[in-house]
Amino acid sequence: MLRIGGHIGYGIKPSMRRKGYATRLLNLSLEECQKLGLKKILITCDKENEGSRKTIQHNGGQMENEFVENDGNIVQRYWISIL
Repeated sequence: MLRIGGHIGYGIKPSMRRKGYATRLLNLSLEECQKLGLKKILITCDKENEGSRKTIQHNGGQMENEFVENDGNIVQRYWISIL
């Protein structure tokens, strides 16, 4: 999970994308992480997934690195610090 999964995973039905639901869902998830006492959250996404990347960045995600999976897919790893 530390390599590709992270602390939070979510998905938005295609017909509901680009309406702000992912950003809000991630924000609410971060609030729950804070209640649990977590200080730093790992979230990953495929490099080609522009929507996920923007959602993570909008919620304060800072990219740590990228890596290539066995099938050639590039995964980006982001950390979000919770105050």
